[in-house]
Amino acid sequence: MFVLDPRSDLGSAQPATRLGDRAAAAYLGLAIGDALGATVEFMTPREIREVHGEHRDIVGGGWLRLRKGRVTDDTEMSLALGRTILERGAVEPQAIAEAFSDWMRSKPIDIGHTVRRGIALYRRTGATEVPPNDYDAGNGACMRCLPIALATLGAPLAEVAEANRRQAHVTHHSALADLGTLCVIRMVQTALLGGDRAALRDLANELVAEDRRYAFDRRRMENPGGYLVETLIAVFQALFATADFESALIDVVNRGGDADTTGAILGMIAGALYGLDAIPRRWRRVLDAGIERACLSQSHDLLAFATGRGA
Repeated sequence: MFVLDPRSDLGSAQPATRLGDRAAAAYLGLAIGDALGATVEFMTPREIREVHGEHRDIVGGGWLRLRKGRVTDDTEMSLALGRTILERGAVEPQAIAEAFSDWMRSKPIDIGHTVRRGIALYRRTGATEVPPNDYDAGNGACMRCLPIALATLGAPLAEVAEANRRQAHVTHHSALADLGTLCVIRMVQTALLGGDRAALRDLANELVAEDRRYAFDRRRMENPGGYLVETLIAVFQALFATADFESALIDVVNRGGDADTTGAILGMIAGALYGLDAIPRRWRRVLDAGIERACLSQSHDLLAFATGRGA
């Protein structure tokens, strides 16, 4: 279990109700971004315009032929990770690998190649860490990182980074991806504790200073693929070009490409930043009810874990 940094203002500067609101919004933002983006996943911006005009509503369909309100692997793996942390009271790679294996056994509607390969390695060998690969910087570990952000809220940065590596390396082992995912976790945590867009931009700029491949102040990123660099460039551009949850999410999913994941990552950051009231009611109404309940329950329980109130 993670020990809270005594210098942290967790639990004092942010009233519990506001913190809980932001955490719930982050989890719902993840699921809503996933469901909204899945409709236009793998489409180009031009194709989206031809079919949808501007894609603004959760309608299902897409290449996966989703039922309206259903989510994909981004949300499902996040919930599997969160359940495991709560059940074990720790971020344990073997328990996480087993949870992911159980999830894959359930025949999910979508699963990434790198995720499948990592789980297959665990099943064959018991390995809970795939070999390092500088060319494997996919977004599959970042899309599911929200439970780490919530469970380690207030912990020293080194512990947050270690927790992230434990979950990420079960399927993805890239220093480049670790950097980007840790930045997303820090952005969520900063927003949860009341940080504004300027504070989040400072964190994004820190990431760029560490690795220029993440530079986002340049040509608009459209049709981002599964490479985390492309994912986060699109997410950062949409986040900082808009001033509310709805506009940010619509911006990023209409860029096409891996839109369920750009939507999920932006949704968790923007949810933490803007809070529950900023999430359009029309999106919440159509989100799968079971998924909504699970997201709200985990957001509460993971916060309790982080503050030492959990069992």
